Amino acid sequence: MQNDSPSEMDLIAETRRNWTDRGLHEVDAMVSATSLARAQQVMLGRVNQALVPFSLTFSRYEALALLSFARNESMAMARMGERLQVHPTSVTSTVDRLERDRLVRRRPHPDDRRATLATLTKRGRRTLDKATAALETIRWGMGEIPADELTALTLSLAHVRASAGDNVDGSVPALIPGVQS
Repeated sequence: MQNDSPSEMDLIAETRRNWTDRGLHEVDAMVSATSLARAQQVMLGRVNQALVPFSLTFSRYEALALLSFARNESMAMARMGERLQVHPTSVTSTVDRLERDRLVRRRPHPDDRRATLATLTKRGRRTLDKATAALETIRWGMGEIPADELTALTLSLAHVRASAGDNVDGSVPALIPGVQS
């Protein structure tokens, strides 16, 4: 189980000192990566805690939200995997749980006998709306970071995403060198 309680020392700063003392390279990149990983743990912990009253995890919440944006609040499960960037097995597991909780239902695709659609139910829509309100209350786990710093963070992370081949067009302003909009 991960430890979400703060340490008595700044463990990232200590890691920086250790790497620097050993003469290792790319210390700033390592510190950024380690800081990002820790921040992700904190944010996800806060988000998942806010979702407990709705019997959701962030991954199940994301699936509901994706369906809510789809035409007819319905999408082929294979496409869900592409959009959520997860393995088909993960989509199946997520939809299984959501279906068990009566938040989505499966139905055959009307035009493709090989495909199965996941469709948001009315109960799923109500749960999603309440869960979204709860996440907005906690600012999506981002604490008290001011809006301008959140924008700067998004822009910085867009570099990482773009370097991995993600299409960041439209999601960030054309302030990032080399990113086409």
